[in-house]
Amino acid sequence: MYNVIFLSVLTICWMIVASIQDIRKREIANWLNFSLIIFALGFRFFYSSFTHNFGFFYQGLIGLGIFFVIGNIFYYGKVFAGGDGKLMVALGAVLPFSDNFLTNISVFIAFIFIFLTIGGLYGLVWSFVLGIKNFKKLEKEFIIQFKKNRKVIFLVLIPVFSMFLISSLVWSLFFYFAILILVFAILFLYARSIEEVCMVKKISVDDLTEGDWLYRTVRVGRKVVKSKWEGVNKEEIKLIRKYHNRVKVKYGIPFAPVFLISFLFLVSFWFVVF
Repeated sequence: MYNVIFLSVLTICWMIVASIQDIRKREIANWLNFSLIIFALGFRFFYSSFTHNFGFFYQGLIGLGIFFVIGNIFYYGKVFAGGDGKLMVALGAVLPFSDNFLTNISVFIAFIFIFLTIGGLYGLVWSFVLGIKNFKKLEKEFIIQFKKNRKVIFLVLIPVFSMFLISSLVWSLFFYFAILILVFAILFLYARSIEEVCMVKKISVDDLTEGDWLYRTVRVGRKVVKSKWEGVNKEEIKLIRKYHNRVKVKYGIPFAPVFLISFLFLVSFWFVVF
């Protein structure tokens, strides 16, 4: 039990630092994620050596492998940025609390469920707060996004909405599908408006760092630096700095606090149940 307490306290400290860093700089340093892996596996190894039970260490390696896959799925599925994906991988070395593989699988599933639930709520609250702070700009941008997407709205969404609404006269359940389509359309326009108003900033090229997301493709002489999910690399930053003084970048919501909150929920659940 003390081994789990130590690992939990260690991880909470690491994730507090990661959360502060993510909120302030919109990035999580590689050294933070990699050091958590090293410290977690190092502790597992020495604890296993003293107790002559290497199951605790092996489960950490297995967890690291499983969460390496999960982290990459989230990253290449464009749910996470690079730092978030690496933090998910690092948690794989921590989350196997038991020597029993099946018990650890239950812990993994519980964490993912808690993480997705809290992540969804966190995203809504964060965007809602941003919306209130930038209400006037958001109102104008919402109208712009409506005009940009009016063809899809009038040619696809409204006909489908009307179809479900008319069908609800036959079966009332279709009414809820119609409302769901309407809510989805509003949330999509709201999300696009939030992105344009709150997530896009023009910064000095001196402040451009590796992994930053360009808002649009940037022309540098006869070449172009494309806006891509992986962000800009060091060579691309050098090129941009030769031809531009300022550039637009897109920031995501700082997601490290979701890891911290989810982990705290999981640890509380573990000590209550076990």
